[in-house]
Amino acid sequence: MSYFDAASSAPLHPVARQALLASLDEGWADPSRLYREGRRARLLLDAAREAAAEAVGCRPDELVFTSSGTRAVHDGIAGALAGRRRIGRHLIVSAVEHSSVLHSAELFEVTEVPVSRMGAVSAQSYVDALRPDTALACLQSANHEVGTVQPVAEVAAVCRQAGVPLLVDAAQSLGWGPVEGEWSLLTASAHKWGGPSGVGLLAVRKGVRFSPQGPADERESGRAPGFENLPAVVAAAASLRAVRAEAAQEAVRLRELTARIRARVPRLVPDVDVVGEPENRLPGIVTFSCLYVDGETLLHELDREGFSVSSGSSCTSSTLTPSHVLKAMGVLSEGNVRVSLPFGAVSEEVDRFLEVLPGAVAAVREKLGAPTPSAVVGEDSLVVDALGKRCPIPVIELAKVIGDVPVGGTVRVLSDDEAARLDIPAWCEMREQEYVGEEPADNGTAYVIRRIS
Repeated sequence: MSYFDAASSAPLHPVARQALLASLDEGWADPSRLYREGRRARLLLDAAREAAAEAVGCRPDELVFTSSGTRAVHDGIAGALAGRRRIGRHLIVSAVEHSSVLHSAELFEVTEVPVSRMGAVSAQSYVDALRPDTALACLQSANHEVGTVQPVAEVAAVCRQAGVPLLVDAAQSLGWGPVEGEWSLLTASAHKWGGPSGVGLLAVRKGVRFSPQGPADERESGRAPGFENLPAVVAAAASLRAVRAEAAQEAVRLRELTARIRARVPRLVPDVDVVGEPENRLPGIVTFSCLYVDGETLLHELDREGFSVSSGSSCTSSTLTPSHVLKAMGVLSEGNVRVSLPFGAVSEEVDRFLEVLPGAVAAVREKLGAPTPSAVVGEDSLVVDALGKRCPIPVIELAKVIGDVPVGGTVRVLSDDEAARLDIPAWCEMREQEYVGEEPADNGTAYVIRRIS
């Protein structure tokens, strides 16, 4: 089985395993106690904090360990906003932030900054979003779905000039290197770089107003209550140091492998759009969308062929709504595949994936076998009734009939699937047809497309 979903959770690094097992024997005692076992545990905790702080690029007393990366985000946002409550409750986030950031933002007054079709924000967009009552801005260092690296240093500079702290979610990038720029708060998650799950990092720079929320606790400077999971913390810090030592060499190798996927997939599979920034991106992530393919079905097909990949489509695991990242970028939400290679992924596995993918996509397209569309044809217009059919069926039916109207004629696709609002305009972009807009219709929406070629 080839595991290609490291962006969700990386396999446990061998160094993490060794450190975890060793600290289970040495670090079981309460590090706040003064007896021998407690002092030994405290030494391990302090060493782990120093190693993690060095990797982050902050002082050890600026960093605490939390129970997860999500917990670090929630506590970081809540504490920073509470510390600046006299300024206001306005929060700026990018439209492609991780769900942990967006869920926290729902509790406050929020402005979402748009992104380009490549998934990147601009520093000017943060300048435009700043208000007198802006208490905090948030920006991920790199996107978890498409790999695009964000201009953190530039955004941090404009936020600092305005006197607004910037919280950086560095979950995807910290294993590759420190985050540049004068950020104020930083969060990360150990299982993203090969550490154990259940360990997060929260760094708060000196001078940043911060008020921890919830009941007071003596541990972790009062910012992360509860007894420290010391073996997991030690393993997280040890694995972070280990992957950093390998990062430069591994980045070159994984960039070559992902570049191979980016270049060959469009040649091997018809009607594919490779999404995200082509150059300024994380080394191991490549994402593409296949027209006329159901994402969940494609993932199951690839799983049967021995490949574990993920998707940002509307058909993944527990959610039935289009990916907010793909939606913000304006690219296809259906048939989306994210390949995120772990450290040590080998060329032969990538080549086998490229051999298997065309057949898997073809099999899914054949299984879907779009039904014959119910259409009413006029002189220069056509109506496709796709009500009650989930994407990608409305897009498949549109593709089947676009050639039945003359150049300049229109097709109206009736659909009640929310994903069609994203996928039909994206299809028009890919197929060089004109998306006119949407109109209200009985029991759904009419999407109007004009044939221009």
